[in-house]
Amino acid sequence: MALVDVLTGKDATIGILAALAERERTGLGCHVEVDLLSSLLGSLVNQASGYLGAGRVPGQMGNRHPSIAPYETLSCRDGLIALACGNDGQFRKLATVLGEPGLAEDPRFATNAARVGHREELVTALEGRLSVADVADWQARLTAAGVPAGPVNDLAGAFDLAERLGLAPTHDLGPGVSPQVRHAVTYSRPLVTAPAPPPRLGEHTDSLREWLSDPSHSSRPAP
Repeated sequence: MALVDVLTGKDATIGILAALAERERTGLGCHVEVDLLSSLLGSLVNQASGYLGAGRVPGQMGNRHPSIAPYETLSCRDGLIALACGNDGQFRKLATVLGEPGLAEDPRFATNAARVGHREELVTALEGRLSVADVADWQARLTAAGVPAGPVNDLAGAFDLAERLGLAPTHDLGPGVSPQVRHAVTYSRPLVTAPAPPPRLGEHTDSLREWLSDPSHSSRPAP
């Protein structure tokens, strides 16, 4: 899917809302522009900062984090698990759960900097232990120990996880209409209209033309 298009659309929304807030404050309008490349560069966060601050041009790393290890997907007996050990304490917990507490004392792995420098050896050691059990088993044991871990889901699994977490990821819009993905933002009180199905071709043409022909439309929301 066109991720950069989605990111740029979100940036456009942020820019529009900022311009509206400024208009309310000063009475002045503003022309808002977005472009795909700027949104893409802005989304690179730590990778962009690493280049700008240190001149480091990253290469392809798959699901790995450039400066944290292990922070990537690793192979278990039946599939991939995503691990995110953001500090040495979490790595010690990981090593203990895996039945290899000595890994946390190994000079190659005792600190995050050392683990990043010996990532391939680290992956070999971790996958050697992870391969004896399934993803679900490791996820349960690691989560209980305070180590961030989770399966690599397909879309069905992703929606199921969101449901189990109580996030209500979809809207049921009635018979004959496919469910729609819920917008990511939730509010403490209703701020927007109730969700509606995607419009049929030309469904709102007349109301939009009426709105556009009204000289006062700038002060009223579109229908």
